[in-house]
Amino acid sequence: MALTNVLVDELRDMYSAENQLVKALPKLAKGAKNAQLKALFTAHLEETKEQVLRLKQVFEILEEKPTGEHCNGMEGVIEEGADALEKDEEGASFDSGIVGAALRTEHYEIAGYMAAIAMADTLGLKDVSGLLTKNLNEEQKAAEKILVAAKPILRESANQPEEEDKKPQTGKEKYSAQKSREDEKKAASDLVAHSSAR
Repeated sequence: MALTNVLVDELRDMYSAENQLVKALPKLAKGAKNAQLKALFTAHLEETKEQVLRLKQVFEILEEKPTGEHCNGMEGVIEEGADALEKDEEGASFDSGIVGAALRTEHYEIAGYMAAIAMADTLGLKDVSGLLTKNLNEEQKAAEKILVAAKPILRESANQPEEEDKKPQTGKEKYSAQKSREDEKKAASDLVAHSSAR
């Protein structure tokens, strides 16, 4: 069935994403300045390892191999997290950037699991759906815990004095600033057409 093939591709993508996170979460835990964030990332690392094992069970049920896809989306989200770790910020402002990266990661996973569960349900794969639902529930709880931990961090960051607009310093920052300007330019004509149509 065509949908089974799509499901297997989606699951391979998630398997790659989770394996990438097994490598990235220790870096976030080490880099975070807030003790609660450090603890959350460390705890979620253990959950992520369990999620990888559940995905392996899913592949056994489907009689498929888990490898074969690289999750470029998660690679990009993790790269944003790495960028947050390289920022020249202090305390709560630094951790605010990490919170944003962590939430993007969780919501990427949530979307992937929701799609895979919908496909598994459509195919009547209850065992697969059950295992994926456990992973989804853990991801949703992790996102909620990050939001709870984020509130005092964001409040503290909001009370820190604003820095003057810093110009991009590193090659990576300059490249990112240039790409941002290009994105804005490309979208400009569509945005003008959209506002004219209103």
